Amino acid sequence: MAVCARLCGVGPVRGCRRRAAQRKGTSGDSSEPDTDPEEGGGCGDGGGEASEDEAREERIEGPSPAAPRRAPLSLLELPPELLVQIFGSLPGPDLPSLACVCTAFRRLLRTDTIWRRRCKEEYGVCENLRKLEITGVSCRDVYAKRINPRVKSGRFMKILPDYEHMEYRDVYTCLLHRYRHILGLWQPDIGPYGGLLNVVVDGLFIIGWMYLPPHDPHVDDPMRFKPLFRIHLMERKCATVECMYGHKGPHSGHIQIVKRDEFSTKCNQTDHHRMSGGRQEEFRTWLREEWGRTLEDIFHEHMQELILMKFIYTSQYDNCLTYRRIYLPPRSPDDLIEPGLFKGTYGSHGLEIVMLSFHGKKAKGTKITGDPNIPAGQQTVEIDLAHPIRLPDIESLSNFSELSRIVLEVQERVRREQQQQQQEEEGLLQGEKGQEEEALQPGAAVPEGDGAEAPAEEEEGAAAQAPSPCPFVLPGGIASRNEDYPRTCRACFYGTGLIAGHGFTSPERTPGVFVLFDNDRFGFIWLELQSFSLYSRIKVSFQNAEAPSQDAFDEMLKNIQLLTS
Repeated sequence: MAVCARLCGVGPVRGCRRRAAQRKGTSGDSSEPDTDPEEGGGCGDGGGEASEDEAREERIEGPSPAAPRRAPLSLLELPPELLVQIFGSLPGPDLPSLACVCTAFRRLLRTDTIWRRRCKEEYGVCENLRKLEITGVSCRDVYAKRINPRVKSGRFMKILPDYEHMEYRDVYTCLLHRYRHILGLWQPDIGPYGGLLNVVVDGLFIIGWMYLPPHDPHVDDPMRFKPLFRIHLMERKCATVECMYGHKGPHSGHIQIVKRDEFSTKCNQTDHHRMSGGRQEEFRTWLREEWGRTLEDIFHEHMQELILMKFIYTSQYDNCLTYRRIYLPPRSPDDLIEPGLFKGTYGSHGLEIVMLSFHGKKAKGTKITGDPNIPAGQQTVEIDLAHPIRLPDIESLSNFSELSRIVLEVQERVRREQQQQQQEEEGLLQGEKGQEEEALQPGAAVPEGDGAEAPAEEEEGAAAQAPSPCPFVLPGGIASRNEDYPRTCRACFYGTGLIAGHGFTSPERTPGVFVLFDNDRFGFIWLELQSFSLYSRIKVSFQNAEAPSQDAFDEMLKNIQLLTS
């Protein structure tokens, strides 16, 4: 057998065993000596020379065609190393079904290499459980001091999991796959204020980061973020949910996945949210984090009332929150600029997050965070891309009356076009109804066509596709929270802005001007409020936030708008 393995170059294959079995069957008597040189070493000199000649011929000419190498008929005949590579390339959710095929597959699927590959390819986990180093983690996070009343000296207890006794299979099945539905962007249900939550896989943790706008009025500054909860494995096959709210470190929490696009969090230890100084200390701390200033620095009385109202309202949701999924807007080559999330100025309400999306000849700005006047989920601005506005020269533009006259003229033209289009649609419906009645009469001729003609006038926004920058300055009398706005713009369009009283009472759309500065900044002039809002793009790469389709995105916009209507 050893000689055969050396000659074939593939080891003791089944063909060798078959030939040996045939020889044993033809011998009949077990006492008859075996003359096959492959089965033993008791061969004569002549047999040895013949075997050497045959071996030399096989090395030159290759294996004999009489005994070809048989291809594997089953996956079980493949080497285990190859099966591990094949199983590791399959999607993780399909592996449990594969383990039900046979015992051999179930045994192979216990190989940690398979699950480590699935963790990396599906969720981006690159950490090595066997060589995990605690880097960038403070001592307070690694160890928590536990005081025993019966012992005067404090004892320290490690609160990070023991990764040496964990497997990637546990990480995948009990953590990543179990909580996969909460990954992505979410909007918390905090009344009119809303919010932006991003749930990501961060190492061997799943962390929910709440994104906050920069301090007013620095709209170009990067976003701020803080953790609200985290999920990880403290023990094998047991995921732990911890609330990160407050200033006393992580503590026990709970997550309930209501349905695919909705989940809720609950804190089991709300005493960790309280401060020793009471509500006054909590308010001062919240004010520094939210606004970057103290109440004494805010001289506007109305602004103080709005800040205090927001603190009282949002502090009621520190123990239980419900989140609903939101998508980033789909992209199209015909879009004026890249859609996405922007942060904008809203007067005394501070900075808020707005989602800009394109819908044919319309562009919509939907609030992700809101205020008591215009709550989150409502369309704060709507831009008519079919009606560009040509601004006058700088001297005329500085006059608010001149800009107001231009915008009101466009508003009147838009109103007439909408009225004409409505009349044409009503006339078309009446014509179709009359044709149906004539068709029901005996002897009526069948018309060759419906007679409907497409509108002859179609305003093109080609001038806005590749515009040349023109000077821009805010007209006199327009209030702006940020005076550091660009002094050149690429294009301007007619639009409407949503305004309302406190509590979203008497909402109405008023005319305004959408000003495009560049790919990352735009503005909106509110004529009736005589104010200006500056918007800057949020330059954060969000994962698992793409909309499955345009219809799914439109349905999402409709749902979040109905929740606050």
